[in-house]
Amino acid sequence: MRAMVLHETRRPLILEERPNLIPGKGELRLRVLACAVCRTDLHVVDGELPQVTLPIIPGHEIVGVVEALGPETTGPEVGTQVGVGWVGRTCGVCEYCVSDRENLCDLPTFTGCTRDGGFATHVVVDVRYAYPLDGFPDPTLAAPLMCAGLIGWRCLRMAGPGERVGLYGFGAAAHILAQVIRWQGRQFFAFSRPGDHAAQDMARSLGATWAGGADEPPPVQLDAAIIFAPVGDLVPAALRAVRKGGRVVCGGIYMSDISAFPYRLLWEERSLVSVANLTRRDGREFIDVARQAQIVPRIVTYELADANRALSDLRSGKIQGAAVLVPE
Repeated sequence: MRAMVLHETRRPLILEERPNLIPGKGELRLRVLACAVCRTDLHVVDGELPQVTLPIIPGHEIVGVVEALGPETTGPEVGTQVGVGWVGRTCGVCEYCVSDRENLCDLPTFTGCTRDGGFATHVVVDVRYAYPLDGFPDPTLAAPLMCAGLIGWRCLRMAGPGERVGLYGFGAAAHILAQVIRWQGRQFFAFSRPGDHAAQDMARSLGATWAGGADEPPPVQLDAAIIFAPVGDLVPAALRAVRKGGRVVCGGIYMSDISAFPYRLLWEERSLVSVANLTRRDGREFIDVARQAQIVPRIVTYELADANRALSDLRSGKIQGAAVLVPE
């Protein structure tokens, strides 16, 4: 197999040849068809996540075909297309796992962070966290759904049923979630980097009620706001934008420090919450929603060996939508 491997943070990935993978008990070996490139991959490569295990193969938005099942493993048959996301395994016995909050598991493993991921031709995954992907014929379009879509869905659930939803950072996650919000009959308001007219134009093309810079106030008060950009200074801005009783959801695994802000921004029962990982229930629900809503991510594809260029383009804001690696 071939893989792009991170040996040292803040250094380029290295293309390597490795022995064929052998799945263990409860595992599947997948031939990777596509793996999207997530902003969390940047946090892994840039050394911003302390739990990273090196060396590591990044990538956690995987679509692949089952090639082999490990011993005593039941699950998708060989030849089945499945998707794999950020949560690679949970312990199943801690207080969070047994209370349907496995996203907060005490002993999790994370795909592409603490276990090898999908920037490769093959990957071994936990069968419990492999989602069958019936009805998604194009793996390159399905791959961004496995994290950008999944975490966006959990954020939306946390945001509540309000009519007007603000999306701060209009990239991979937001442009997928925008399609869900419109399918639900609600409105979304898109906030991008000031002067990022390409992102704003994309938002309008997807049905945004309003699109502007993150330094601008929306034309009306919002019921909720979701922050995808890893910029702590957006928290006070989002609190200013939501109405009394509104909620601000921080959707990233990493964010720069939040600057001090006056209590009046939080007063009147506004709330500020974070989203951590997701559950298998989230995965099943969102895949069904994506199928019904016929979500179509906007993508830019790269060959596996071009993973460093894909990461660089994502870091610099060149990509509108999602980057996707195609191994073959």
